[in-house]
Amino acid sequence: MIVTIDRLGHLGHGIARALDSGPIYVPGTLPGEVVDGTPDGDRLLDPKIVTPSPDRVKPPCRHARACGGCQLQHASEGFVAAWKQQVVETALAGRGLSASFRPLVTSPPRSRRRATLSARRTKSGALIGFHARGSDTIAEIPDCQLLHPGILAAFPGLQAMVMVGGSRTTELSLQVTLTRGGPDVVVTGGKPLDSALRMDLARLVETHGFSRLTWDGEAVALRDRPALTMGSATVLPPAGAFLQATSEGEAALLAAVRLALGPQKRVVDLFSGVGTFTLPLAAEMEVHAVEGDVAMTRALDLAARTTPNLHRITHETRDLFRRPLEPDELGFSGAVIDPPRAGAEAQTATLARSKIPVIAAVSCNPVTFARDAKTLIAAGYRLDWVQVIDQFRWSTHVELVARFSSAD
Repeated sequence: MIVTIDRLGHLGHGIARALDSGPIYVPGTLPGEVVDGTPDGDRLLDPKIVTPSPDRVKPPCRHARACGGCQLQHASEGFVAAWKQQVVETALAGRGLSASFRPLVTSPPRSRRRATLSARRTKSGALIGFHARGSDTIAEIPDCQLLHPGILAAFPGLQAMVMVGGSRTTELSLQVTLTRGGPDVVVTGGKPLDSALRMDLARLVETHGFSRLTWDGEAVALRDRPALTMGSATVLPPAGAFLQATSEGEAALLAAVRLALGPQKRVVDLFSGVGTFTLPLAAEMEVHAVEGDVAMTRALDLAARTTPNLHRITHETRDLFRRPLEPDELGFSGAVIDPPRAGAEAQTATLARSKIPVIAAVSCNPVTFARDAKTLIAAGYRLDWVQVIDQFRWSTHVELVARFSSAD
């Protein structure tokens, strides 16, 4: 079957439409390309590019064909940037909305400071990497162009850890975060801890310079503080806590939030995490941080209390999905809201009734962002601009910051 790719789907697959059937999905292709392959249901197997797109480029990583960690390495940077903005435009249009866009910012190659890897023991050693596309097979990635060199440098220690604590029948998940004290590692799926395994793992933490190891939810070893810098503050996040994927992406998100807020006296930071926005903003204004995870709230509080020259920071632990801040609790001159992928439907509804003058909305899901934006606009807010922040380079993941201002 020969097909022409019409567009990309939200997972990065090329989508063609056959004359006598529904859509045909062809991964690794671009709009306008003519592709030949063997039909298999709604898929095209063994696709061969007959006519390539001018936006097709040679993947910069030698693992691109085997590894499923990146979906768009075959596309030019200009194409990816335009496509990610179009994803947001399409989501807004689905709600009858439109926006002006600030220039997109993309994180550089080899900048991912936090990643979740898959691992398994083998006959000859330990296999660590990402899953192959559409498969449970783990692809090795020694020359990965996505991960920070500091994570790649941790692979020998991670492999040793898999050898002593993994099995050939069970896959392990290794979440690795670069910190000032060394890689912070959270392992799930390992062997049950006993005294011998605990000692072996603690020895590996010391030998390979990891900062901390958490094994299936249990703290095993702490060699050094897993410290992160946020503004002028030092943060000690709980194991596995949310962190922006790249330092460059975090800086771009913060810059856009600052631009959206402008000069303020007192703002609220909703879904504040460990203080990604709270702590830097507190150098310029008072901040009230609200987060649902008590461990992250404690980490933010410790950082705030031990950092000099910050404006007043207050905080509370609160489930904003079940108990959003009500309008009479939102007496601030500005708000930052950075919810998870589900968005913040309940909290957005109370924000809409609060008439806070300016809202900096951060989102990792254009669909739920568009839903929540519709709520704000229906209540009289203006959507002043949107900026896409592409910190998940070569992936289909889209993040953004938007500015809403009250018309009152």
